[in-house]
Amino acid sequence: MQLEQSPFLNVVSDQKVNEELQPMGRPKDEHLTLYLAREVCQRMGSKAVLAGSISRLGAHYVVGLNALNCHTGDSLGSEQVEAESQEHVLKAVGDSATKMRENLGESLKSIQRFDAPLEQVTTPSLQALRAYSLSMKAWAEKGEMAAIPFLQQAVQLDPKFAVAYSRLAAIYAASNNARLSAENERKAYELREQVTERERLYIEGHYYGSVTGEQEKAASVWEVMQRIYPRQVEPYSNLVGIYATFGNYEKALQEGQQALRLDPEDGDNYHDVAYLYMCLNRLDEAEAALKQAEERKLEGEDLLTDRYTLAFLRCDAEGMARVAASAADKPFLAFSMQTSTEAYYGRLGKARELAQRAVESAKQNGAGEAAAGLQAGTGVMEAYLGDMPHARADANAALRLADNRDVKAQAALALAVAGDTDQAEKLAEEMNKSFPLDTWVQLYYLPTTRAVVALSRKNPQRQLSC
Repeated sequence: MQLEQSPFLNVVSDQKVNEELQPMGRPKDEHLTLYLAREVCQRMGSKAVLAGSISRLGAHYVVGLNALNCHTGDSLGSEQVEAESQEHVLKAVGDSATKMRENLGESLKSIQRFDAPLEQVTTPSLQALRAYSLSMKAWAEKGEMAAIPFLQQAVQLDPKFAVAYSRLAAIYAASNNARLSAENERKAYELREQVTERERLYIEGHYYGSVTGEQEKAASVWEVMQRIYPRQVEPYSNLVGIYATFGNYEKALQEGQQALRLDPEDGDNYHDVAYLYMCLNRLDEAEAALKQAEERKLEGEDLLTDRYTLAFLRCDAEGMARVAASAADKPFLAFSMQTSTEAYYGRLGKARELAQRAVESAKQNGAGEAAAGLQAGTGVMEAYLGDMPHARADANAALRLADNRDVKAQAALALAVAGDTDQAEKLAEEMNKSFPLDTWVQLYYLPTTRAVVALSRKNPQRQLSC
């Protein structure tokens, strides 16, 4: 009671301590040793642990209190009060706590908080939790790729660290490494029964969205998480992509705007909102969102692409050139942005040249799957513009670089349009077998490819049945 009355002390309740034991893999009513209490203290972002003792000294009792820095174990202050008899022990405890209040007021002010507050996620390893927390700090300050080494360290320290695997999977997905993304997401999914409800929903949402490809199932998970944890940004930002996939841009925009309100320091949220405004032909609002990101000094490849796209939609050649020049240190991005523009204006030779330079840049940087995706997309572009030999060549070259879902899908479409229907059909069947539940595969990639094959074989009835 005496400690709780202090204006500068916030005493953690027994309930909160018990709740914190669960992510550590410990019984919620476990007795707290001093070592365990310090770890709980660090996980909760608190500053000090108070250890008490009562010992008998002849006919008297000695009541002692010692406050320890959670992180270092150093003493912040101690008090010792003597009670004449057992009946006076309670009063002695109160007196000791009163004096400790005064001492701690000055001591706690001098404790510096760690740069990376510990995240509230499930792992019994404090070292793994620290590595994970540093990964989130690096992600926020330097971008997602900077988080990888810390996350890799976290799963090395705790091979059953489910949410760390899921975070790794999300980064690999964003960097076009589908194999590593699926591998890490499957590990997370296998370990999901050992985590909290919030972590389980996060893992399942990503698993259904990116591994099995069940977009509607993923959406239902994110919607549940949204209802239970309305202040968490993840369900809103993930629903953006799913709703946009189904062409519901208005609904996707609402989710994106809420994600932006919850986390106005994340450049991805400005990208989502700007992109959706452009999808809805609300170009002035898209420009305003990009301006807000610029004012906050937020950068990223997606935001650069948005600025280029906005300039393209406004037929602003100078604006496109300016954005491309600003991406000169990112040749893959700069060349790939300009490829589609050149193709749009009918300059296929220039488009092919830029695409090839982008592919070579990606390959030189070890981004084989990104290179394959662009080369397969170039094949589709060439096929629809009537350059069948180059379309077939690019599709096959892409398949040699990577054979993930999206590369196979674009290569199959390019080959189908270019007249190589046997190879296109073979790829379609491989996708059907590998991704039987995938929304994109089953509702878009396969029907489109099969329809083109049917048309090429002059079988319109087959096209309609696709």
